[in-house]
Amino acid sequence: MNQDIRFTTKQILEKDFKTSMRGYNPDEVDKFLDAIIQDYEVFYRKLEQLDQENNQLKRELKKNAERAQRQSPVQTAGSTNYDILQRLSNLEKQVFGNKL
Repeated sequence: MNQDIRFTTKQILEKDFKTSMRGYNPDEVDKFLDAIIQDYEVFYRKLEQLDQENNQLKRELKKNAERAQRQSPVQTAGSTNYDILQRLSNLEKQVFGNKL
């Protein structure tokens, strides 16, 4: 999922700490690691949800771009010039009638 995440929940759960004469309290370490595991699970779910949402939005954006492209096709300069000339001709007929 994310290459920056160094540990999985399983790795955290299975981590074994060596004890020494004046080491940490194993129960306290286990409780803390359990809390970290819970956070990781929430992060994983949130990342997955955001990834799915991001993919959905990308699909919608692509679909809307394709739809917009189909609705307003690009006109060539020649057809645009022809349209302008046709409109001018119609305007002349309206203004001057058949006198031309």
